[in-house]
Amino acid sequence: MADTLAMIAKAPADFERFGLSPTSIAPWEDGARTDASAGTYEWWYFDAHLADEAKLVVTFMDKDFADPEKPLAPLLRLNLDLADGRHFEKVVHHPPGEWSAAKDHADVRLGGNRFAGDLHHYRIEATAEEISVDVSLTGEVPPWRPGTGYMLFGADRSLEFAWLPAVPQGAVNVTYSVDGERHETTGVGYHDHNWGNVGLMKVVHDWYWARGQAGPYSVIASYITSAEKYGFEPLPIFMLARDNVVVGDDPANVTFEREGVYTDQTTGEPVAATTRYTYRAGEDRYVVSFTRTQDLEADRMIDNIKGIKHLAAKLAHFDGAYLRFAGDLEIARYSGDELVETHKDDAIWELMYFGHARDQ
Repeated sequence: MADTLAMIAKAPADFERFGLSPTSIAPWEDGARTDASAGTYEWWYFDAHLADEAKLVVTFMDKDFADPEKPLAPLLRLNLDLADGRHFEKVVHHPPGEWSAAKDHADVRLGGNRFAGDLHHYRIEATAEEISVDVSLTGEVPPWRPGTGYMLFGADRSLEFAWLPAVPQGAVNVTYSVDGERHETTGVGYHDHNWGNVGLMKVVHDWYWARGQAGPYSVIASYITSAEKYGFEPLPIFMLARDNVVVGDDPANVTFEREGVYTDQTTGEPVAATTRYTYRAGEDRYVVSFTRTQDLEADRMIDNIKGIKHLAAKLAHFDGAYLRFAGDLEIARYSGDELVETHKDDAIWELMYFGHARDQ
């Protein structure tokens, strides 16, 4: 462990270092955890699968995490995919004076937009051009984090990227409008909170991240590969709940597989058509599979870099990419070799590349 340059902080000393409890999560943990100074970044994220087959993603960010050295430069990201095939992808920048974030609980304000809650109930109000949303989210699976929630990098463990799934799964009531066309619906939602003190491009090579619900099960699954400087150390994260009670979350019991790897035509990156997480708990084995049916987003990061930084990235052959997928989630439970139960539903997941693709 002493020679490991990337790790999930979960030792007793880590909880003491960050002032956290190993058995409970406090509302302040979803409050502001950085001061927006150079090198830091922070965002509050929400997504939902809606009963009318729409998919919604809303993120409040204090700055673009791809450029954490900048001062406070807040932005709102809003993605909406409708059942009729319409896709909206909005990024709205705001002046620094329109940003505020409470420290004792989640209460982020960005102009007339707000993301507020107490680890159980949340209200999210956001407008981006012709799109507006009003969300009420009520947690069903309790707040959770992998260990302390911190991933630490470097020999001195001073570089940090942290993650708190404040609502691993919740019920949502949503009103959204598109050019004055108003919709009211319900659905299943999720909220997490991320922050760090080092640019992700410096410490992370790539990650798959997914969450979903099928039958009585809820799952959060991620497979993070650290950057070459940190030995491409894998950081698996996994949480499986049944009837809103966690039944497995020890990363040591998880194996990860990619199947059907192909080259994405937009980004040029290798992508797995299916990602599979297998979790072993005594005699039980849970197999969680995400199988792509469509792309919701496929972006080359260099296309969002402007001016001299774009030229520098091009000269450095930077090929970072972000892809978001929709598809099928299957959760199967085995007792020994016997299949006991299986459940299927829709899901959304993502793949982020910060470094050049490696041989899988």
